[in-house]
Formats: sequence, structure tokens, C-alpha cells
Amino acid sequence: MDVNKNSYTFTFAAVMVIVVAAVLSFAATSLKEKQDNNIRLEKMQNILSSINVEVERDGAEAVYTDYIKKELVVNNFQPVEGIAAFDIELSKEVVKTPSERNAPLYIAEKEGKTYFILPLRGKGLWGPIWGYISLEQNASTIYGATFDHKSETPGLGAEIKTEVFTSLFPNKEVLDESGEFTGITVMKGNASGSHQVNGISGGTITSVGVQDMIQDCMKAYIPFLKSYEASNTASTNSDNSNPIASID
Repeated sequence: MDVNKNSYTFTFAAVMVIVVAAVLSFAATSLKEKQDNNIRLEKMQNILSSINVEVERDGAEAVYTDYIKKELVVNNFQPVEGIAAFDIELSKEVVKTPSERNAPLYIAEKEGKTYFILPLRGKGLWGPIWGYISLEQNASTIYGATFDHKSETPGLGAEIKTEVFTSLFPNKEVLDESGEFTGITVMKGNASGSHQVNGISGGTITSVGVQDMIQDCMKAYIPFLKSYEASNTASTNSDNSNPIASID
């Protein structure tokens, strides 16, 4: 074969494309199960992180059931059966109105206290952002938060995943004194009070994305959480029943 001919070049390129595509396809198929499992473990790790339980990814599953006592799905502000909360793709749900979403909710117990863990998903400057935020049983006080992103700018918007930013959220309130939902305002400096945190310097759009994400995603939960907290307070006062078991 004359290697100087154009036909040789085209044939060689075509063969290489086919071979490389086959190798990549085989690798993707053979590694998919492991990749899916890593994603599942990382999700458990992030859920636990929102209640300040830090574990390595490989050890997340063993610890997960020690703290996460119930997984629920809330739709139209009511719990629904027959849907696995852990398997819900939030990216498909956030395009719906809050009352139409299948919103996963995780109920945790830690040191004798109950916490609600709410998954979040929104938009940053360059792509999607997401996270988890945990509330104390009063459905208002933030206990912990964790955020992540796909492609925010390093040193700027990407700082939403650092402790410098997430540590601003604990003890902030998402309800006002009258019990109305306010969310959290991410300020460009000079944050004050129980409903505001400082944004990231140079990452204003991503910071506002976190604010909007909290505002939008929490709307699917707050009415349910408020009624749940009220009913279980009454139940606890009357018969000291287990608040988690009473959801069933």
C-alpha cells in the first residue's frame, strides 16, 4: 500500500476513529456500575455533611443508616408513597412548580435531635449548582449546609463549596417571626440579622444563584414541614410519641 496516497491517510484515520470509539465505549460500559456506585456514595456523603457528619466516600454507606432514619417524597406539600426519594433526579423536578415537584426529604437523628435535610439545585454563572441544607425540627433554623457546582470559576464562584462560605449558614432562620417563609438573602457584604449571609467577593452571580436556589427549592417543603412540626409538637406533648415514627 502506498502510504503517500490520500486514500491511505483517510483509511488510517477512519480505522483509528473506529478503534478508539470501541475502546471508549467498552470502558464506559464496563465502568458504569462502579461510577454509579461512586455517585451514590458521594450523595450519601453530602447528605451527611449537611448535618456536620464528615465521612470518607467509601465509608458513607455504613454511616448513612446510623443517622438517616427516614426518606420521604413530598408532592403538593404532602408525603407520597411509592417513590424512592434517593432515586429522584432533582434536575428534572426543579423545572416544575414547587407544588408539582416530587421533592425528596431526608429525616435524620443526631444526638437525640431530629433534623430535616432538603436537597437543592439551581443555576450558577456557568452551570448548575446544588447542595443540601439541614433544618432543625422547628423547620426554620439552619443546622448545616453544603454546596457544590459543575463549572464555577475557581477562586470566585467555586468558593460556594468551601467551609468559609457554608459556615455562614448555621443558626440562620428561613422563617420570620410570624412563621412566613423568607429564605436566606446572600448580600454583597454587610450582612446582618438572622436572614442574611455575606456573598463571595467576585462571585456575585453564583452567590445570588445560591440565594435563588434556596428560595425556589425550599418552597416545595416549608408548608409540609410547618404542619409536620406543629402536629408532632402536639403529639409529643400529649403522648410523647416518636416524631419520626408518626409520619408513617
